Amino acid sequence: MQGSFGWWSIVRLGAVQASIGAMVMLATSLLNRVMVLEYGLAAGIPAGLVAWHYAVQLSRPVWGHGSDMGRRRTPWVLVGMAMLGLGALTAVHSTTMLDEARGTGIALSIVAFTLIGAGVGAAGTSMLAILASGVAPERRAAAAATTWIMMVCGIVISAGTAGALLDPFSEERLFNVASGVVAVAVLVTCAAMFRLEDKVGVIARDAGGDAPAGFADALREIYHEPEARRFTLFIFVSMLAYSMQDLILEPFAGLVFGMTPGQSTSLSGLQHGGVLIGMIVTGIGGSAFAGRMPVELRVWTMLGCLGSAAALIGLAMAAAFGAGWPIAANVAALGFFNGAFAVSAIGSMMGLAGAGKRTREGVRMGVWGTAQAIAFGLGGLAGALGVDAVRGLTGQVGTAFQLIFAVEAGLFLLSAMLAMRVATRRAPAIALGVAGI
Repeated sequence: MQGSFGWWSIVRLGAVQASIGAMVMLATSLLNRVMVLEYGLAAGIPAGLVAWHYAVQLSRPVWGHGSDMGRRRTPWVLVGMAMLGLGALTAVHSTTMLDEARGTGIALSIVAFTLIGAGVGAAGTSMLAILASGVAPERRAAAAATTWIMMVCGIVISAGTAGALLDPFSEERLFNVASGVVAVAVLVTCAAMFRLEDKVGVIARDAGGDAPAGFADALREIYHEPEARRFTLFIFVSMLAYSMQDLILEPFAGLVFGMTPGQSTSLSGLQHGGVLIGMIVTGIGGSAFAGRMPVELRVWTMLGCLGSAAALIGLAMAAAFGAGWPIAANVAALGFFNGAFAVSAIGSMMGLAGAGKRTREGVRMGVWGTAQAIAFGLGGLAGALGVDAVRGLTGQVGTAFQLIFAVEAGLFLLSAMLAMRVATRRAPAIALGVAGI
């Protein structure tokens, strides 16, 4: 590597992440609502399509390996964005077919969400590999915060704009709005990626050099690295804990605290606001103290996990205490520590991606992205089914939420222990590099 990315280059990569988020929003949020309300589909069908797009992302290691084997990763990002855009527009077209040819429309939707999952896997994994290989250690926490905050902003801006332009709803308006979002996202990505890799130089990754001969060799190499295995386990457990409250927080607010749908939605917004603040504070703190505190990102990771566990214990107590508990402050605290944990974990991931015997950033990012995708899918499902199961067995709403929140807290405590093991069982040189000093 001839150099490292400056802040403007990091912002450009953040713009790519925002573009990915904007197009994914069309499928996972906007079309979800349209399918159920405007076309009368059962809610399980769009939910199943969203789950399928996560399943397709299990191909992330393959995309990462492909970008490792080439001389440049930019083409993989652009091809992935093209697939994602095509999938989003195909999903819109299939949705408009639901009235006249429901079976054909659903079948085409499966194809569309396959393209969306593959596009996210190809573009997202390759973009993260570029970020991991091009950002200086002392900037990793802030770089992770910047890119993820921009992704959230991309989702919020595109959702707000698309929602405003869709009123009054029509199929023609839906296609025009979706086409506009896709066009802007692709153009922004092309502009952001233009000659970006030239700023840090191109690392040759041909078969006769540093790269393993094949995909199986790359996976075998990572499997035999204890550090990579431990970090994969950490990602899975922590993201499982992170995602378990996704589908139960608003029902909890309604069933235990008697909140209206509007009030529970506002509570969810408060949580997301806390996540953004946690990301910003961790991004600034992780860079401001780089070089002064050893294993800085690990410190933030463990604090985020421990704080999240404490906040979830608070929610478990709230389930027993009921009205009068400071639920808003509790949820905001959960969001803050979730954001702190997420950014520091991503920053650590960026450092570990190139810390092995060979620089296999793409495959490593793909493996960890796969662990995250599996955990997200299982977490939301386990949280919702767990509450239903305990409620059915005991007939007690509060007891059901208490148990699930307690399980989440336990998973975050386990995550903190796993993060500590990753931090303390490292060779000194690698530990310093990952810590950002």
